[in-house]
Amino acid sequence: MFRLELLTGAEAGRTVPCEGPSLSIGRASDNDLALKDAHVSSHHAVIRLTADGYLFEDLRSTNGSSIARGDERMPLDESREFRVLLVTGDRILLGPPSSPVTIAFQTVESDTAGQVVAVARLRDLGEFRGRLERQPDQVARLYKVLQELSWDLDLDAVLRATARAVFSLLDRATHLVVVLSQDDAATGKFVPVHRQVRDNPEADEDIPVSHTVFRRVLAERAALLVANALDAEWKTQSMLGARILSTMAVPLWRGEEHILGVLQVDNRASAGMFGQQDLELLIIVASQASLAIQNARLYKRLDEAEKQLAKENRYLKGREERRQLRGIIGKSAPMNEVSRQIEKVVDTRVTVLIEGETGTGKELVASAVHYQSRRRDKLFVAQNCAALPENLLESELFGHKRGAFTGADHDKKGLFEIADGGTLFLDEVSEMPVALQGKLLRALQDGEFRPLGGTQARRVDVRVVAATNRKLEECVKNGSFREDLYYRLRVFPIRVPPLRERKDDIPLLVDFFLRKYGREFGKEVRGISAAAMESLRHHDWPGNVRELENEVQRLVIQIEPGDEIRPEHISSRVRRVDALVGEIAPQGSSLHEMMDDVERWILRRTLEETGGNRTAAAKKLGISREGLHKKLAKLGIHD
Repeated sequence: MFRLELLTGAEAGRTVPCEGPSLSIGRASDNDLALKDAHVSSHHAVIRLTADGYLFEDLRSTNGSSIARGDERMPLDESREFRVLLVTGDRILLGPPSSPVTIAFQTVESDTAGQVVAVARLRDLGEFRGRLERQPDQVARLYKVLQELSWDLDLDAVLRATARAVFSLLDRATHLVVVLSQDDAATGKFVPVHRQVRDNPEADEDIPVSHTVFRRVLAERAALLVANALDAEWKTQSMLGARILSTMAVPLWRGEEHILGVLQVDNRASAGMFGQQDLELLIIVASQASLAIQNARLYKRLDEAEKQLAKENRYLKGREERRQLRGIIGKSAPMNEVSRQIEKVVDTRVTVLIEGETGTGKELVASAVHYQSRRRDKLFVAQNCAALPENLLESELFGHKRGAFTGADHDKKGLFEIADGGTLFLDEVSEMPVALQGKLLRALQDGEFRPLGGTQARRVDVRVVAATNRKLEECVKNGSFREDLYYRLRVFPIRVPPLRERKDDIPLLVDFFLRKYGREFGKEVRGISAAAMESLRHHDWPGNVRELENEVQRLVIQIEPGDEIRPEHISSRVRRVDALVGEIAPQGSSLHEMMDDVERWILRRTLEETGGNRTAAAKKLGISREGLHKKLAKLGIHD
């Protein structure tokens, strides 16, 4: 055991004894030593018992730790792996050097730690088994109790079976505790994982671990039998009634050099001591328990890895499915036509050109072409051709060899090679430099390309889907796009309609985006009023679906949780019809009179905009000059 004395800090003068294999230090209340000082981290450090002694480890605290040993001060950093073995007299300094919390460390060894009666080495396990085989009754008992340890893959079940085997074979055993390394690695981090009392398996009794015996077992890789084990390190106030008469501690191991933990068995009820045969029998049990513990831990790691992989697969599959669905939201006639076009082309090898205005969702249609095709198990790779300059775009698409240009210090695969077997989506293909269009044409025609700076051509099987928001025919006419590449890309065109041509889909899109951003922002949205939906339906949405999505996102942010979206929440640029009605403010009492007021306002505004020129006003309104004169006379409008 060891003792800590707080020399400075909020709790200076306090003494803390430690009887377990570890002690955590920090500001959080769940630490074994909880400190109140502000510059101590929530979980600042831990002291652990290892085979070499007590190890202090800083848990990457904010203000750091150091150890003062005599006149030397040792900061804990990367060079020391934030850990150091402590010796009596060390001072632990937590926090900044200017005002640390200082703690004195002292090991406490007992002069009455008990007499070591017997030692059994792991290397002598074969000899112990040989002696046991000469006792048929003992072999039969051992075989029976060890059967449970052979097949169970649950660690808790293995530990319970180990306890049953010990209590069945050793009549004098009354208490048992198993201490294991935390991560099945030689890190020196040991914790008690199972305690059990013979006559009361469900008892929650704090069975102490003898630090002196524990350290010797780890250091010598040997099993120990200790008599008169009522030593000072166990004589705490909570353990005065233990009356431990003898104890055995054996290592649990994986090879002689790797200790998994320690199995400690106490005799607290009988004046008779454990004997040499008990120790040898216990080490045989420990050998089987060690194997079972290794198997259980391995199974647990494999099971966790399998569950994690299944979770990731479900996530990726769900993400792909959501991605597919997002591309085909809409039940209007124009979108049904898009879906029919996709169905026709998904399982062909032809190049697809997706045409449409900015914000209509061309990439989502491209992803739907990929994920509904037989290529769905391969990669869908996208590249915006307007996002990179010519030389970088060529490297991105076709890769480069080391030394091809300044900064090319290694070979790089291009997107054509990465997407082999899958689909490559080229967005804004009209912006591709003319010099690069020839290389793209060859890749489309022959399935071959040459990396930048390379000398050998590479073959790939890539389905290319391109998209543009410009009319490629006009780009061909003005010389900014190759005509042969245009015909190669436009084998199967799909036009994505602007939102103004499919306004029946606006309610579906609004509902989708409300649910999406409600989940993202953790805000419940009660819905949208009919009047607000009408405002959204009457807007022309020049930015198409992207503009609508941004508007809904703003609405979700703006409203209070549980509110319904109303017309006043909608941005003024979308509500311009409502604003216009407010500006006109018809005063008539009947519909006919109000319509006259609206028409009178429009005629006056148009005449103002044309400077009173009736011919220009009539042309702007789309009526004849004579028709304009009649309306002005009817509505009483004079120059």
